[in-house]
Amino acid sequence: MFVTNLSAEIYQWKDQHGRTHFGDKKPQQQQAEKVKLKINTYLNVSFDSVKAVENHSTSTTRIELYSTDWCKYCKQAKAYFKQYNIAYTEYNIEKSRDARRRYKKLGARGVPVIVMGDRRMNGFSPAGFKKLYSQ
Repeated sequence: MFVTNLSAEIYQWKDQHGRTHFGDKKPQQQQAEKVKLKINTYLNVSFDSVKAVENHSTSTTRIELYSTDWCKYCKQAKAYFKQYNIAYTEYNIEKSRDARRRYKKLGARGVPVIVMGDRRMNGFSPAGFKKLYSQ
């Protein structure tokens, strides 16, 4: 198996009209700051505390899944939940305005986002979910 570490720097800056731009090269004529990236994959998920969101857990299930139709990790999470008969409420952030609003209030970025109580998992892996579920 061949494994390599990739490294890249991403910069963020605003133009004269106040629009935000991102690039992999630091602009010479603009003040820019380096963006710290947090990458989630099937083998690497991250955990956060959930910000207080009004009506956060209005569902009767303990697990909330914020997803899209095209996300393969969302599909893997749903298949895992089905396989182990785990009840959850899905919020498709592309199809529902309410889901998108709830997602934004969580301060989430990327999908899937799995919320359980006051804990949030960004990304999906069976091991990561077991860690979230057992806490």
